[in-house]
Amino acid sequence: MTRAGWAIGGVGLGAGLMYWADPRSGRVRRAHVREKALHLLHGVRSAFEVVRRDMSHRARGLLYRGRVKLHPEDVDDVTLEARVRSAMGRVCSHPGAIQVACRHGQVELKGPILASESKRVLACVRRVRGVREIDDDLEVHEHAGHHPDLQGDATRPGSRPELLQRSWSPTARFLVGLGSVGLLGYGLSRGGKAAPVLGGVSLLLGLRSLTNLELKRLTGVGAGPEALTFHKDITLRAPVNEVFAFWQAMHNFPRFMSHVEEVEVTGEGHSRWKVRGPAGIVFEWDAVITRLDPGRVLAWKSVEGSMVENAGIIHFEDLGEGRTRLDIRLSYNPPAGLIGHAFAKLLGADPKKQMDDDLLRLKSLMELGKATGHETVSRDELVPGRGVETWVY
Repeated sequence: MTRAGWAIGGVGLGAGLMYWADPRSGRVRRAHVREKALHLLHGVRSAFEVVRRDMSHRARGLLYRGRVKLHPEDVDDVTLEARVRSAMGRVCSHPGAIQVACRHGQVELKGPILASESKRVLACVRRVRGVREIDDDLEVHEHAGHHPDLQGDATRPGSRPELLQRSWSPTARFLVGLGSVGLLGYGLSRGGKAAPVLGGVSLLLGLRSLTNLELKRLTGVGAGPEALTFHKDITLRAPVNEVFAFWQAMHNFPRFMSHVEEVEVTGEGHSRWKVRGPAGIVFEWDAVITRLDPGRVLAWKSVEGSMVENAGIIHFEDLGEGRTRLDIRLSYNPPAGLIGHAFAKLLGADPKKQMDDDLLRLKSLMELGKATGHETVSRDELVPGRGVETWVY
């Protein structure tokens, strides 16, 4: 190491010692770090205990299944029928249309069924513990047609492998996490062109196991507008008709929302948004109102193909005495999903904090008559929007 490197390292070490050994604030800082470390250690211990219990239960389950296969159990007819109906409910869209009769391990199935489901239902019933023989008297129909028992669309996904489920078990998360670490080590040891690919795969698997969120929500690919969801309640000292009229006049939002650059009303129920994101990047999209119940509900979503898919719904509740409660649910899919959201937070753009700040400005504007967004604005300066007949203050 050069002299400059040693000098920089010495300065850094000295600054660190001064920070932690400061006679006035050093004790508080050290205590804070110690508490954080203890909290992290407690969380890790709790997580390992959950994994241990889950592994223990699964091992006992596998042992019991193996024992049952070696020594088939005698199941009474009532229990077997309940097992068969439970199994069919996972793979059959109309299980109520099928009559089930059990007698000493022999299962008789009668009733209408769709051709696309018949083989799957028979295979599922055959795997039920206690079933020895199946008497297939099912009426197979290519289409539901006008058959009364096959009406309605109630497709069942069936049993899915562990790693294809939306939420993973603690054991699966633990094993995949270990696998991602091993894959990362293998990629680093090999080097070359394969290293970045293996590193990226191990990163995604590691994040999937740590967060227990689907890959489509992490990456934003195929997640629609619901990759990230926020929920907020707020009570305003203002009549419900005024609050609803305010939200309906969307072109006024930039006056108090610091991250919204412009909202242009392009037609009845349609608008175009310009929002400033991380690093000053401006995102644009078109939105349409999907539900409008005056004084009660306002819902919207971005149109298909928008740069940032998003949706939201606001429920307005009249609390009486000139007070209104807002129940706000917002969801959006940022570029790169939750991974992109994490990077945006590192760059200082946190949508959740922005929403909280904007709602505080809204409360100030509705109750005190003044708020600050891009500029200080009073309620009298706001312009009623399309569909707002009166503004009464």
